[in-house]
Amino acid sequence: MLPEFISAPTSWQRLAPRWQFLLLAAGLYLVWLIGYEGFIGPDGRLDSWLSVNIAAASAGLLRLLGFAATAAAGSTTLAMDGQPAVLVGYQCDGLVLYALFAGFIVAFPGPLRPKLWFIPLGIIFLYLLNIVRVGALALNHHYAHRSVDFNHHYTFSFIVYACICLLWMQWVRWYGSPAASEA
Repeated sequence: MLPEFISAPTSWQRLAPRWQFLLLAAGLYLVWLIGYEGFIGPDGRLDSWLSVNIAAASAGLLRLLGFAATAAAGSTTLAMDGQPAVLVGYQCDGLVLYALFAGFIVAFPGPLRPKLWFIPLGIIFLYLLNIVRVGALALNHHYAHRSVDFNHHYTFSFIVYACICLLWMQWVRWYGSPAASEA
């Protein structure tokens, strides 16, 4: 039997799991806010790289599907038939969504080992979803440009956030029980 000072629960362990989650999520949000607003955002290189990458990958996907899509090297603009269709700005590069998704999984009580594979796979899924979203917006602009603003702000936002929510729900379903956190 272990001495009481070794086996006694810490004050963190005595907190109800929902309070642990809320405090950890708030702490992670604060770290993200300071990290992004103080360093990553002002530097701009990561957002720029992601925006260029998403535009190029979306153009590649559309070409694979038989459409005349291009994104000039180093450009954040996706063109259809030589005409600009979508500008991938830093707000649409997916970085904030990756952080939001990962932060929830890290903060939610559960075993560490599955988090190490679930977070990267979830981010890859969201990255691929963003490529499809930008490609779909380019097609939308090319064939029905009047509805682009609505689809960009509402339809595709709903789809992306619904997918994030489904990923979170899957995480909770697989690892959200108290017994799972001991695994």
